[in-house]
Formats: sequence, C-alpha cells, structure tokens
Amino acid sequence: MATAVSARVYKNFINGEWVAPTGGKTHLNHNPANTTEIIGEFPLSTQSDVDAAVSAAREAYKSWRLVPAPKRAEILFRVAELLVKRKEEFSRDMTREMGKVLAETRGDVQEAIDMTYYMAGEGRRPSARPRPPSFPTNSP
Repeated sequence: MATAVSARVYKNFINGEWVAPTGGKTHLNHNPANTTEIIGEFPLSTQSDVDAAVSAAREAYKSWRLVPAPKRAEILFRVAELLVKRKEEFSRDMTREMGKVLAETRGDVQEAIDMTYYMAGEGRRPSARPRPPSFPTNSP
C-alpha cells in the first residue's frame, strides 16, 4: 500500500512548457527499496508527445546554433555549478528512484559534473573542430 503523502505529478517539458501527455495516462514510480514509497507520478507519453518534442527541438536548434560557442560554454559551466551545488540532492533522488547505493549515485552525478565542465571547456577552445581519428579509417 502506498504512503499517504501525495506523489509529485510530473509532466513533459516541450517547447519551453510543462505539458500533460496527450493520451492523459500516467504511472506511479515506486522506490524499489521501499515499495510503499511513491517517487512520483510520471507521464506515459505517446508518439504524438515525442513528435511534438522533436519538432520543438528542431525549431529551437535554428536559433541555438547561432549562439557563439563561448556563450554556450558559459551556459554549460553554470549547469555544472548547479550540479555541484545540488549533487547530494540528485544523488539521493537517484538512489530512491533506482535502488542503487548512494555511493554509486554520487559517482554518477560526479560523472555528469565532470562531463559538463569538460564540454564547457570545449566551447572555449579557439578551434573547437572535430579531430581526425587516431587510427587510419581505411585499415583492415
């Protein structure tokens, strides 16, 4: 039996807005270590929801691609700083959702932090271009 506390209801984030799934269906996500604890109520998205999200992303890309790389790097750096600030919160939420031990989820969040800082640094490189492969592409 689920706990009496109301589960937080989540929606899809499409085109800058939180929207309910078009099919109207949701599912409850339970803590695998304590199945009476409800993590939240999540949308059961439809193909229509996916199509709307992809369409919105394609449209947003038209202006996002014009943002200079150093500015995008600044945005990613701020994201990394938020991850650092909220690392423990995210780690605990992930543990509740997946049932992983806390030490592992802390490592997962740290990996996200490290990768976000790394990618922010790439945006500041003077010539951030794809590098050639380290081995011949026509080798057997």
